[in-house]
Amino acid sequence: MADPVALVALMLDAALGWPDRLYRWLGHPVGGFARLIALCERRWNRPELGDQRRRLLGMLSVLLLVAVVGAGLALMEGVLRSLMGSLTWIAFALLAFPGLAQRSLFDHVRPVARRLAEGDLPAAREAVGRIVGRDVDELDPAGVARAAIESLAESLCDGVVAPLFWLLVGGLPGLWIYKAVNTADSMIGHREARWRAYGWAAARLDDGLNLVPARISGMLLCIAGAGGWRTLWRDHGNHASPNAGWPEAAMAGALGLRLAGPLRYDGVMLDKPWIGSGRTDATGADIDRALRLYVRACGLLWIVAGGIAWLR
Repeated sequence: MADPVALVALMLDAALGWPDRLYRWLGHPVGGFARLIALCERRWNRPELGDQRRRLLGMLSVLLLVAVVGAGLALMEGVLRSLMGSLTWIAFALLAFPGLAQRSLFDHVRPVARRLAEGDLPAAREAVGRIVGRDVDELDPAGVARAAIESLAESLCDGVVAPLFWLLVGGLPGLWIYKAVNTADSMIGHREARWRAYGWAAARLDDGLNLVPARISGMLLCIAGAGGWRTLWRDHGNHASPNAGWPEAAMAGALGLRLAGPLRYDGVMLDKPWIGSGRTDATGADIDRALRLYVRACGLLWIVAGGIAWLR
C-alpha cells in the first residue's frame, strides 16, 4: 500500500477541523494567499490603466500567486523527503488536511438547522449569512433552509472534492495551488465593473480547476442519495456557474427539493431559474437530510482515497 496521505488528511480534517483557537493563534494558510492577492490588486487594479491592461495584470497576479505557492510547496516537499524518508507521508498529511473543509462546512451549516428547529428566524438568518453571499435579512424560513442546502452542495466541491482531487493529482503543490486560485476567485473573480477585467483570469482558472471535481461531486451526491440523476443531467445548466450547478442539481434531485430560483444580492432581485422540480418549502429537517447526504458523500471519498492508496 502506498503512503495514505489523502486518506489520513481526510481523517484529520474530520476529527480536528481548524478550531477557532488555532485560527486566532496561527491564522490559516489561505490568509497568506489573501494578503498577496490584495497587495497585487491594490497596485495593479487601477481604473486609469484601462480594461485590457488590467486584464493582463490580473493574469500576471494569478501567475505570480501560482508560482509562489507551487515553488514553495515543491521545495518543502523536497526538504521533507530528505529529512524524514519513509515517514514523509505523515508530514504531508499534516500539511494537507488544513486545505480540506469537511468538518468546517458541517459545523457552519448545522447551526442553521438548529436555529430553524427552535423557531429562531433571526438567528437562523445570522447563521446562514456566514456562509452565503446573498441578502438574508428578508429570507423566510424556507429561503434560509434552501440557502444553507445550496451552500452545502456547492461547498462540497470547493471545500472537499476539489482540494482532494488536486492533492491526488499534484500532491501538496496541487492542493495548495487550487486553494490559492479558489481564494483569488472569491476575492477578485467577480462580474462587477471593478473586478470584471482584473479578475477574469482568476475566475476562468478557477472554473477550469473545478471542471472535473464539480461533476464528481454531483455523482457522489447521487450515489450517496440513491437518486437525483435525472435532475442532475437536466438542471445542472440552470446555474450561472459552469460548475456549481452539478452538485446543486444532484442535491435538489436527491432531496426532492427545488433550489436556487429568484434571490437578492446587494438589494437587487435576480430572477434566477430553479434547479429541481420538488418542494420549495424546505425546512430545518431538510438541512439535516442534506447533512446526512453530505456525510455519506464524504465517506465515499474516504473509500476512494483508501482505494487509490492501495492500488498505488
